[in-house]
Amino acid sequence: MEFRKVVKNYVLALVFGFAVWAIGPGYYGTAEAADWPNWRGPNHDGVSNETGWVATWPKDGPKVLWKKSIGTGFCSITVSNGRVYTMGNIKDNDILYCFEANTGKEIWKKSYPCPLFKKNHEGGPCATPTVHGDSVYTFSKNGDAVRFKVATGHVVWHKNLTKELGVKHPTWYFAGSPFIIDNIVILNAGTNGIALNKDDGSVIWQNGKGAAGYSTAVPFTMDGKKCVALFTAKEMVALVAATGKILWKIPWKTSYDVNAADAIITGDKMFLSSGYNKGCALFKIGSSDFTELWRNKNMRNHFNSCVLWKGYIYGVDDGSSISCLDFKTGEVKWAQKGFGKGSLMLADGKLIILSDRGKLAIAEASPEGFKELASAQILPKKKCWTVPVLANGRIYARNNPGGQLVCLDVSGK
Repeated sequence: MEFRKVVKNYVLALVFGFAVWAIGPGYYGTAEAADWPNWRGPNHDGVSNETGWVATWPKDGPKVLWKKSIGTGFCSITVSNGRVYTMGNIKDNDILYCFEANTGKEIWKKSYPCPLFKKNHEGGPCATPTVHGDSVYTFSKNGDAVRFKVATGHVVWHKNLTKELGVKHPTWYFAGSPFIIDNIVILNAGTNGIALNKDDGSVIWQNGKGAAGYSTAVPFTMDGKKCVALFTAKEMVALVAATGKILWKIPWKTSYDVNAADAIITGDKMFLSSGYNKGCALFKIGSSDFTELWRNKNMRNHFNSCVLWKGYIYGVDDGSSISCLDFKTGEVKWAQKGFGKGSLMLADGKLIILSDRGKLAIAEASPEGFKELASAQILPKKKCWTVPVLANGRIYARNNPGGQLVCLDVSGK
């Protein structure tokens, strides 16, 4: 009975919810330097280029600019051109919100039917909206891929992948966010991914109909070709973005087929991590193969991804601690308890950490030890599995249940 209880507590929502022997730094869409237009930011790595924001504050915390109730879900936040986008579920309808960043004023909201899909958690949308050009793209737990117009919320196209393409739901339903490159939207659906035409939603390529993983595609360049690494249900797959051609696969079996945290790629190195005591590993990757450099259990990302900064990995070790690892060796430099199954991002050499109970903390990103610069309880002590976002001098965070979204002023103005 106790074992079943432990399993239930650890089987959670998957949220949030990689040449010719030389791999380029990736290919990224242009965005305002301080904007955060998609999951993991403009560089797809959880690291912001923003500087000048205030990393310390009074005991009561940063000034609250606005709050909103957005419904159930674990979807993160995107920010583009003065607008904020996020999602929640109310009465079995997924709702995409568009708010004014300064004031929180609702510009528009659009909804479509989607069950909560509660399973060992409250349910609700996990994938984060992706803003690209004049449109915003979403992906529901039920397989709804939708393109909305940024200006008005008008639906340009809506395609349900389970009904129209026959792909199988993973156990906790779809969670990977839309990834856009050129004219393609790549989704973690089917055995090894699906690509749709971003303009009209037509299928460009499809690799199988099996259950997917829960991560989002991560870009890299190989042999001069734009590629993505996709963490699927049972393996890490390298794909040519334009065609879906599979270059190689790294077997990666995790309990309950939970591969949710995105890979981290730099140069010809790729870092992988999964929870349920699976652990992490570093690989050297080439045009048609890979070599394992090290493997251990020092970092076990359940669903929230790590960040890489100046040769060190920072992340949440499966509810045990915020940990710092040497990227080259996998050695633990330090581990700090007290954040549960929280999440983090990085900006200006500082970690922005949200605990799973609503505590926001700023800490130095240094292998010398955990040094907290500031902290405050910014949300009620409810479940906070969603990664916070810094954009244009504001930090956005949400919780679940309750679906409260808060916007904090860290501009220093």
